[in-house]
Amino acid sequence: MKTIDQARAAITGVASVGLVPTMGALHDGHGALLERARAENELVVVSNFVNPLQFDRDEDYQNYPRDLAGDAELVTRYGADVMFAPSVEEMYPILPPMVSVSAGEMGRIFEGASRPGHFDGVCTVVTKLWNILRPEPGTAFRSYFGRKDAQQLAILTRMSEELNIPVEIVPVDLVRAPSGLALSSRNQRLDESGRQRARGLSQGLNFLREQAEAGHPLDLDRARELVAAEEQVTLDYLEVVDPATLQPLEDLSAPLATPALALVAAWVPPVRLIDNMMLEPPQRRPRD
Repeated sequence: MKTIDQARAAITGVASVGLVPTMGALHDGHGALLERARAENELVVVSNFVNPLQFDRDEDYQNYPRDLAGDAELVTRYGADVMFAPSVEEMYPILPPMVSVSAGEMGRIFEGASRPGHFDGVCTVVTKLWNILRPEPGTAFRSYFGRKDAQQLAILTRMSEELNIPVEIVPVDLVRAPSGLALSSRNQRLDESGRQRARGLSQGLNFLREQAEAGHPLDLDRARELVAAEEQVTLDYLEVVDPATLQPLEDLSAPLATPALALVAAWVPPVRLIDNMMLEPPQRRPRD
C-alpha cells in the first residue's frame, strides 16, 4: 500500500492492530518483531519508509539500503497482513515540515550527539505513523520496537507517555548472529572481515554483563579495550546508564544494586554500529 487512505481503510473493523515501524532493508531481527506482533494482534501492519528527517547527511540517506521486493517477501513469510510503503511526498507534502516533534535532551546524547536531529526525525515520523494507523477507539493498538535501538525505545516510550498517545509500546529482544553481532540493516555493508572485527562490541558488553552478575565493580576501561581490540575498529562510546533516563551511572566502583543498561557505538569501516545489553545485579539468595 502506498497511500495514507489505503492504509487507513485496511485497519477498519478489526479487534487489534499491531504496527511494526521500519525503514526497510528487513532481516530476521525484524522477523522477531513480526512474529510477536502476529501472535498478539488480528491485523499486523509493517511500515516501510526511509525517513529523510533521520539523516543529517544526504549522502547517508541516498546510500541507505533499499530492497522493497525482498522486504515484501520477508513480510509475507512472517505473516504480516499489510505493508505500508509510502513515498516521501505522501508522508511529507511539505519538506521540511512546518511542524516536527523534538526528542528533547534525551535526543541530544549518545546517538543524538553523533547524528544531530536524528531523534527529532524519529519522533516526528513515528508520531505521524501512529496518527495514520491508529485504529478506531476501543481497538487495541500496539507498536513493536527492537531493544537493539535502546535509545530510540526509551525516547519513544517517554514521548508516548508525555503526549498521551493511546498506543502500547512492546519492546522485543534483539537478535544476534552466532558470532554475537546484533542483527542490523547496516550489517549488509560489512564484508566477512568486517563482521569478524565487529564481534568486539558484543564481547565488551558480555564482559560487563558477567561482571555485573558476579557482583564485581564494572571495569569500563577493560570493556572499551575489548570493543576496539581489532584493527580499524574505532570506539565512539561505551557507557553504563539508567535504562529509563539514559543518564550515565556516576559510581561503578560498587556492585550494581539495580538493573542498568550498557550502550556502545563503534566504527567498523565502512559503517557505524550500535549495540546494548541489560546488566543485572547479582541475584539475591532467598532467605531460609
